[in-house]
Amino acid sequence: MDAYTNGWLDLLVRWLHVIAAIAWIGSSFYFIALDNHLRPPKDPRDADEGVGGEAWEVHGGGFYRVHKYRVAPPKLPEELLWFKWEAYTTWLSGFALLVVLYYVNANTYLIDKSVADLSQWEAIAISVALLAAAWVVYDVLCRVLGRNELLLAAALLAFVTLSAWGAGHLFSGRGAYIQVGAMVGTMMAGNVFFVIIPAHWELVRAKEAGREPDPAPGLRGKQRSVHNNYLTLPVLFTMISNHFPFTYGHSHAWLILVALMVIGAWVRHFFNLRHTGRNAWWIPVTAAMGIALVAVLIRPQENKASTSGPPVAFAQVRAIVAQRCAVCHSAHPTYSGIDTAPKGVELDTPTEIRQLAPRIKQQAIDSKAMPLSNVTKMTQAERDLLARWIAQGAKIP
Repeated sequence: MDAYTNGWLDLLVRWLHVIAAIAWIGSSFYFIALDNHLRPPKDPRDADEGVGGEAWEVHGGGFYRVHKYRVAPPKLPEELLWFKWEAYTTWLSGFALLVVLYYVNANTYLIDKSVADLSQWEAIAISVALLAAAWVVYDVLCRVLGRNELLLAAALLAFVTLSAWGAGHLFSGRGAYIQVGAMVGTMMAGNVFFVIIPAHWELVRAKEAGREPDPAPGLRGKQRSVHNNYLTLPVLFTMISNHFPFTYGHSHAWLILVALMVIGAWVRHFFNLRHTGRNAWWIPVTAAMGIALVAVLIRPQENKASTSGPPVAFAQVRAIVAQRCAVCHSAHPTYSGIDTAPKGVELDTPTEIRQLAPRIKQQAIDSKAMPLSNVTKMTQAERDLLARWIAQGAKIP
């Protein structure tokens, strides 16, 4: 596939993915907030008809009165609004994006030969297998430990941690983050497809058959819906993580990923409590402290041994940049599959190289995120030489 076609597929599928995700996450946020705002019905007739809670809302220039039944209404309405296609579209478009960007370009984005010597098809097969395994392991944990939410949460955290560590030893840093995010997203979509929607259908079929619905499937669906709600912010981080190489390019990238995902779920917990009327302000405070701690711990440290030494001739720098960087970052890229310089970053002239020295330091020296998956085989000695040149003022003739 040529780079131009791949670029359009990336644009269109990513656009669809973001739109669908907004709809899915928005409905998740809304319904969990609604559930937490429900109060016992004031009208005894509502309680007699099986209403478990009600809420008054104002939005869009009008008032809404929402009722939620403990199990099901006495009679089904002619039309029901189902909230499922947002989830399905998000997962399908997300998987399509995984194919378009990470599978088609596996040697660039997914594979890092310095991490694991995988062929393109081996990496893809492992990635797909891990997506399926994520759902199976998660579902089994829920069925076995579902009655103890704290124990289940600990088990899920252990599983995500193991997944992050394992992905970090299989894929590139960027690919590992996306892989873990895709695995968690698969767990979320699986909840909708295999548990939540079937539970809804169970209620509908029982009413249509004139049977009293069993509340158990609905309770399982509710539990999985809450899980999805807590996983939204962690997954959102993985989806935007490719913009932040100081995270996925770190030597302890897997641990950083787990820490930030936990903080995301912790922040979500604050909002869920707030919807019940509890303002646990210590949660966002501790979350902010956690982020600050991560930021301090992973701050790049200047290696004085690598930046001290004799002056570096710019000719040496230019030769490294031309061989390791400008094959992509050029007005006329020569790397296969690249038609235009990524993000418009060009390193053809001495002036461009000097102006972009801070970004070279961040991307190629501090995080080693560039070259992507080190496809041009930049050596540590070359990185050290670039670091020394920058430390000496990034001088050009």
